[in-house]
Amino acid sequence: MAAALAPVWAAAQASSPAADGPLLKPCRIEGVSTEVQCGRISRPLDPTQPQGRRIDIHVVVVPAQARNKQPDPVVMLAGGPGQSAIALVGAVLPRLSRLNYRRDLVFIDQRGTGRSAPLDCRDDGSTSLKETFERDRREQLLDTCRQQLQTLPYGDLRQFTTTLAMQDFDAVRQALGVERWNLLGASYGTRAALEYQRQFPDRVRRSVIDGVAPPDMVLPVSFSQDGQAALEAVFSNCANDAACQARYPTLRADWQALLRSLPRKVSLQHSVTQQTEEVTMTREALMSAVRPPLYVPTLAAALPAAIHDASRGQFNGLGALAGMSGSGDGPTRLFTGMHFSVVCAEDAPRIAAATETSGEDFGTIDRDLYTRVCKNWPRGNVPEAFYSIPTARQPVLLLSGGADPATPPRHGERVAKALGPMARHVVVPQAGHGVVLTLSCMRDVLFRFVDARDDADALKVDATCAERIPRPRAFLPPTPETAAAAASAARQADRLRVQRALSQSSQSSQSSQSPETAR
Repeated sequence: MAAALAPVWAAAQASSPAADGPLLKPCRIEGVSTEVQCGRISRPLDPTQPQGRRIDIHVVVVPAQARNKQPDPVVMLAGGPGQSAIALVGAVLPRLSRLNYRRDLVFIDQRGTGRSAPLDCRDDGSTSLKETFERDRREQLLDTCRQQLQTLPYGDLRQFTTTLAMQDFDAVRQALGVERWNLLGASYGTRAALEYQRQFPDRVRRSVIDGVAPPDMVLPVSFSQDGQAALEAVFSNCANDAACQARYPTLRADWQALLRSLPRKVSLQHSVTQQTEEVTMTREALMSAVRPPLYVPTLAAALPAAIHDASRGQFNGLGALAGMSGSGDGPTRLFTGMHFSVVCAEDAPRIAAATETSGEDFGTIDRDLYTRVCKNWPRGNVPEAFYSIPTARQPVLLLSGGADPATPPRHGERVAKALGPMARHVVVPQAGHGVVLTLSCMRDVLFRFVDARDDADALKVDATCAERIPRPRAFLPPTPETAAAAASAARQADRLRVQRALSQSSQSSQSSQSPETAR
């Protein structure tokens, strides 16, 4: 959850073109032990005014390991909207090592993120939980951040749409001297990949879009129905698991009782100060805490226990789960100003006309939040063609997690149909938000899809390994009874190991004696 919000810019952005010389120079970045290549290109903030204010778009290239490399790199399009692709290099590089053997990997900080004219509303962790839980205060902080971002040299918040960003990406491609490249987009990065493919279809060799968020998907509206489906799956899986059902036989009823009890005063531990504070838990705050663990099946497996505890007034478990899956200040954090600049331009104008049914528990929380925040947020121009999905000219592999609370298979199915015969949609039934970089078997599928010599072979890549991935069993915290039983079993196992060791030692001693010694 957001705490204190304030604009942050690490360094002033250049208002003139990048210095003369090669685009890429050797460099080192956090999380990568080997040398990579860094560069930047200068781009107009507003393409309709090419002689006006300019911004730098930063790029990192991880060179292929083999000398005889392929000419088509793989470019990663980060999620959010609002993630820095360059900040993710250290985390994703080990998972893309096979692709990187004969192909360069390209990471571009999309305008508004990382070092590319960053629009950052930084949470410094100092705000009290009480203030964090107050909706009006949170939105006031966002509004203050907006006003301060607008004072930056590049503070025209209308100039950060996906359409403009993909024009930056193609400018990077040209600067690198690349004829065609492969796109790898995750979450919002799938929307960006589809937009790049719409504008520059002849510059794409293959596309992999993981967790599909199509351009016509109204994000603040879809979140409700999709989050509700994922939450219902948690309840159903517990009911179908004998151990979980025995431990939490009234889980659904406990959840409903918890919702009816709100708002209420609760005690929570602040993740930064470690101080326990009394706050007013609202329905909105509760749903905001439940949503993040749903993205990761291993964390969602702990929700039954956390919900059970919360229904009895103990909320720290639920807060810890939300914190574990939140972006925080690490490589996956969002540049909030860029996030709202994109959503307010591309999604907010379509909220009022959206007819999608809201989830019973999530309701219109997100719809209402974005409507209020976007009311005063400057909106960039979005061409009507942005919301269309042309037939694909080159192979596209779409990936969806069946347990994804944000971009479940229903969105991928619709996009695959629009893309036509050059698209293939693979659903991993028990996966959450993100498939290809979280599941080892799917990383092999990614490699074989990109590496295939011809398009037909790429589209026929075997992905049956995805069907065998199980959903994590519900986490059941130890009780005094189960702890005693586990301790007893451990002691029994230790006794058996000692007995076997003594028996083997005795047999070894007897067999080592010679016949003469025995006599």
